[in-house]
Amino acid sequence: MKFSESWLREWVNPKITREELCEKLTMAGLEIEELAPVSDTFSGVLVGLVLHVEKHPEADRLNVCQVDVGLAQPLPIVCGATNVKAGIKVPVAVEGALLPRNIKITLAKVRGMTSHGMLCTAHELGLAEESNGLFIFPDNAPVGKDVWDYLQLADYLLDVSITPNRGDCLSIRGMANEVAALTESALITHKTPEIITTIKDVLPVTISAEKECPRYVGRVIRAVRADASSPVWLQERLRRSGIRSISPIVDVTNFVMLELGQPMHAFSLDKIVGGIDVRMAKANETLKLLDGSDVTLNPETLVIADQEKPLAIAGVMGGLDSAVTLLTQDVFLESAYFSPNTIARAGRNYHLSSDSAYRFERGIDPTIQRTAIERATQLLLDIVGGKPGPVIEVSFDEVIPRPAVIKLRYKRVSAILGFDIESKKIENLLQRLGFTTQKINDGWQVTVPPRRSDIALEVDLIEEIARLYGYDNIPCHHPRGTLQINSATESKIPLQKLRQAICDLGYNEVVTYSFIDKKMQALIDPTIQPKELLNPITADMSVMRTSLWPGLITTLLYNLNRQQSRVRVFETGLRFMPSGDELKQERMLAGLVYGSSQPEQWGISTRPADFFDVKGDLQNVFKLTGCEGEFIFKAAAHSALHPGQTAQILRNGQYVGIIGTLHPAILQGLKVDAPVFVFELFLDQLESGTVKQFTSLSKFPEIRRDIALLIDQTVPAEVIQGTIKELGGELLKELKLFDVYQGKGIEPGLKSIAVALTLQHASRTLVDEEVADLMERVIVTLKGRFNAELRG
Repeated sequence: MKFSESWLREWVNPKITREELCEKLTMAGLEIEELAPVSDTFSGVLVGLVLHVEKHPEADRLNVCQVDVGLAQPLPIVCGATNVKAGIKVPVAVEGALLPRNIKITLAKVRGMTSHGMLCTAHELGLAEESNGLFIFPDNAPVGKDVWDYLQLADYLLDVSITPNRGDCLSIRGMANEVAALTESALITHKTPEIITTIKDVLPVTISAEKECPRYVGRVIRAVRADASSPVWLQERLRRSGIRSISPIVDVTNFVMLELGQPMHAFSLDKIVGGIDVRMAKANETLKLLDGSDVTLNPETLVIADQEKPLAIAGVMGGLDSAVTLLTQDVFLESAYFSPNTIARAGRNYHLSSDSAYRFERGIDPTIQRTAIERATQLLLDIVGGKPGPVIEVSFDEVIPRPAVIKLRYKRVSAILGFDIESKKIENLLQRLGFTTQKINDGWQVTVPPRRSDIALEVDLIEEIARLYGYDNIPCHHPRGTLQINSATESKIPLQKLRQAICDLGYNEVVTYSFIDKKMQALIDPTIQPKELLNPITADMSVMRTSLWPGLITTLLYNLNRQQSRVRVFETGLRFMPSGDELKQERMLAGLVYGSSQPEQWGISTRPADFFDVKGDLQNVFKLTGCEGEFIFKAAAHSALHPGQTAQILRNGQYVGIIGTLHPAILQGLKVDAPVFVFELFLDQLESGTVKQFTSLSKFPEIRRDIALLIDQTVPAEVIQGTIKELGGELLKELKLFDVYQGKGIEPGLKSIAVALTLQHASRTLVDEEVADLMERVIVTLKGRFNAELRG
């Protein structure tokens, strides 16, 4: 909301400086974005009357003008403006004048003719960003008057950032109410007299959509001079509020909107057939708008129509065919209350924005429509003349928003704000805001003025009390309370510890979007129908992920496109699994490995990472639980993973996650030419550990026995290790698989595995006989179960 300080002070004039005023507004939640002069400084510019214009003898595009600026003799001035003509009044920078951008006017010869000054445009005076011709004053502008004083440019602009809930502050009247409350100043009364009608002409008005438009006020005014000029004061008020002057009738409707906060519209009466009907649009009706665009209306759009056609999109934009022109003689003024949701929906549907819609969708005062039309009529009669008819009003009182009545409890105010305010002070603060208070047992019954549609709850009133009391006046209190340290579950592995462990293995943590491309989802997990977004940000973020892999794969592609040859990333986050009508959120840990197993260096030869590198990384993570023996890898299948290079991870028989190599077909589609390894695990399973217990070190020696076995190549080494652990019992301190071999000397279909058994008793020395007996049982059992043979 942009306006001039002088206009505001016509409504309320607190005894404070403009800087103090800005500080108070900002601290009350109405942030001042800019405080600036209404114009760049200039001097020596007078109102001049162009007496005579003739062509320059040496230049076709220049004119020599005789201009009266109130001196003894007219001044000869050379001018190139296309709109210069005899009889107009314009700003004249005389000799010695100083214009914005430090331009000084001196006598100058232009193609042999001496120019005694310059006729100015609004741009040259710093009053506009650009201009198409001379700044022309009204006929009653006093010749010789200093333009700086004539335009009252010793003024400042305030640009206030209005939050969406404060539609009541989108007018001078609303800002004046706020300033009066903040500064405890008196509002300056601006009474709008009831206009005496001189004709009896009325236009039939029907409201067919009373919920969307519960009040509609109109008036016929005949015999207006639409081609008259808007007075300078009106043009300046609009300019300083960021609105361009168009014509006096349109300027008046804009002025009333800025002054009172009530958007208005003017129709050419002769373009209205029969009467006005405020209704919902019919399917496929069309309308050419004021901006020249053609729209096809839908049945959700509220329109102002006559008996044949729509004339305007209500509260948003008028139609071009019924607009006021310079030839208009009779007008119909509209002042209405429209439902904020209806206007907001229309603006979104047609991608339209206007000053009117901006106010309607934030909520206007539903009681001010008649006052606004009287004010607009008064201004029009003063500027363009005319014969006003009686006010036409149609309203549905049962639909018009009623003033909210809210119970405010004194104890609640103290509890929310954290300190006590005297009850009389609370009453004073609310009454300064225009609220009516009635004392009750434990507080007040507060009636909210109609203009404050943002106040609906008790906490809204408390916020207003704090705002007016002054946030900077609220006393500071150090918080005090009884603190209790919650006991930590020792068996639970903190997420931060898991993340740090994976980082220590050389992975980089990433955070990707929960919304992914539908095509990527179908590529990774085509069997699951993901939850689709109703209004996605972009097409490649249209569904909710059912796996963390798509985000990691996108990260891989991003890095490959930037010449990164080694990528190791992981992520912890939620995946969203459809479960009937609900969406199940599951906490997951996922990772991706691409490229070499180790960073390039001189001490280790470079080799590509493989499945077992990633498996080893996970086994290191499992050690954090203290129960790494509970995790096993079992061959499995997944549509996105390579057959034969996929394993599900189980913990005590319960599914934990999956690991594998991306399927070659997927890699080909992604244009990735090297293997990509991925894993995904349930975080809940990883966070569950065991409490470590102390076990004293044995004083007795260890015994190591190595055996090499020939077994069928389909038998997993893990099964062999499990059998040995089962047989070893408490004597088996450690079991290591240190060699797997297939090749020369080994029959096809077989493989050689070598394991080392470390044996130790806690309380005595083992003897050779019991060690030999254990090893014999191991070999016999392995032979019986897996047809294993000792390798010679």
